[in-house]
Amino acid sequence: MNRTHRLRPSPRALRRGALVLLVAGAASALWMAQRPAVDYVTVPVARGDVEAIVNAIGTLQPRRYVDVGAQVSGQILRLHAQPGAVVDKGSLLLEIDPSVQRATVDGGRAALAGLRAQLADQLAQHRLAGRQLARQKAMAADGATRDEDLQVAEAAFDSAAAKLDRLRAQIAETQASQRAEQARLGYTRVYAPMGGTVVSVEAREGQTLNATYQTPNVLRIADLSGMTVWTEVSEADIARVRPGMPVYFTTLGSNDQGSPRRWTGAVRQVLPAPPKGANAAASGEGNAAAAATKAVVYTVLFDVDNADGALMPQMTAQVSFVAAHARNVVSVPLAGLTASEDAPGIFAARVLDANGTPQARRVRVGVRSRHLAEVREGLRDGDRLVTGERDRDGVRWLKW
Repeated sequence: MNRTHRLRPSPRALRRGALVLLVAGAASALWMAQRPAVDYVTVPVARGDVEAIVNAIGTLQPRRYVDVGAQVSGQILRLHAQPGAVVDKGSLLLEIDPSVQRATVDGGRAALAGLRAQLADQLAQHRLAGRQLARQKAMAADGATRDEDLQVAEAAFDSAAAKLDRLRAQIAETQASQRAEQARLGYTRVYAPMGGTVVSVEAREGQTLNATYQTPNVLRIADLSGMTVWTEVSEADIARVRPGMPVYFTTLGSNDQGSPRRWTGAVRQVLPAPPKGANAAASGEGNAAAAATKAVVYTVLFDVDNADGALMPQMTAQVSFVAAHARNVVSVPLAGLTASEDAPGIFAARVLDANGTPQARRVRVGVRSRHLAEVREGLRDGDRLVTGERDRDGVRWLKW
């Protein structure tokens, strides 16, 4: 009869196994005790202002200005305006040598006098032809003249009348030319068409101007009390800009307190086409590579008062169009929100409770800027929003 022998561990082996288990448990407890805790980076939920803006770069130009040119050729004898001078409408700006224009006017006057003398002579001839025609008619009634002589007298009378009409037309033509030459003589003295500040002068005394093919610009007068900002907005943002939208800008300089001064206004106009020549490559006039990389911009105009003269032409403006804004609303940093895939405008957030444990929240937001978001539902003042976490001892642990 077979017997089954069951081996039993010896007391020594049992003690050794218990010791191994004890050491393993102690090591595990020690590891758990030394594992660093996590610190949550939080920000308090508070109220503030949130703005959704479109940023762009603009250039300042006078709202009203005029380029003053010369309508006649000649040498500049006197230049009465210098850059920075304030002029009134009608002020004398420059004088051009009038010798050629004056000689032309004098010649026209002489020609007009000659035509008037011819007219007086022709009037006498016309009266004489009329008397001769009257005599021929009286003689023809008595049968004392030939029909041929009567016809000659009638033709002479009609011819004298036609010559009178021609001379009168020549006189009218010469008078018109005389008025034009007189006007050109007046153009040798150039007057300010508007009041303002002379912002640039492109000619000098003694310079000869040639106005044969185009009007040469001499200077520019601008009204600096009002400026227009010509802003270039990217095609990616132009759909968010509309007339009447509030806008503000700063320049590269600072005020006396060291901070940039802010000017405000409202969009006056969005030009419907890009600036001419600025997008030649994108319109097909350049090569394909340039067309693919060329940025298309659109011009947006808005006006601003400049009563103190702090703004100057060609200044660079850092422009912000306010697409939306919310005042004194619950706002949080976007860094503490995670976009939800199931619904637009819904985000996930974590908030620490009274025990320091993060709790998930579903948040609905409104106006968003680059860094902040308006909270409409899900958070309230005083909540501690989790924006990040870090290990207390600065050691990163793998998360499974």
